[in-house]
Amino acid sequence: MTEKMMVGWRETLSLPSLGIEKINAKIDTGAKTSCLHAFKVEPFTRDEQPWVRFSMHPIQRDDSLVVECEAPVVDERVVRDSGGHEEKRYVIVATIELGQQRWEAEITLTNRENMAFRMLLGRTSMHHRITVDPVASFLIPFKETK
Repeated sequence: MTEKMMVGWRETLSLPSLGIEKINAKIDTGAKTSCLHAFKVEPFTRDEQPWVRFSMHPIQRDDSLVVECEAPVVDERVVRDSGGHEEKRYVIVATIELGQQRWEAEITLTNRENMAFRMLLGRTSMHHRITVDPVASFLIPFKETK
């Protein structure tokens, strides 16, 4: 088993399978499932399998950069947000890179335009790899790919 890494309540990570090179995520132990900001969400079929195409803004408070993403749909779930509102969301699997670790995780898609973070990393995506220091931020150095 990989040794657990200590992370802060917010970290910078990448989602290379979606073409997202850098995104700040809130490490949210109160959220069961991870979620990612998505708009212009469009389901389609590829090789007789359900897929979804969506756009997203990876930078907080900045809509100038738009990343176009596609991924297979692994499920559709009703998710209750922190305000108690229920929403049916597409679930995809994406590769998460944080520091020297890389793993696959389920992520739901929802419009987080008005939220402080464009991504939440929930409990089930942590795969027993992470310990969270709730008062620290950005403990894991981000490795630029370019």
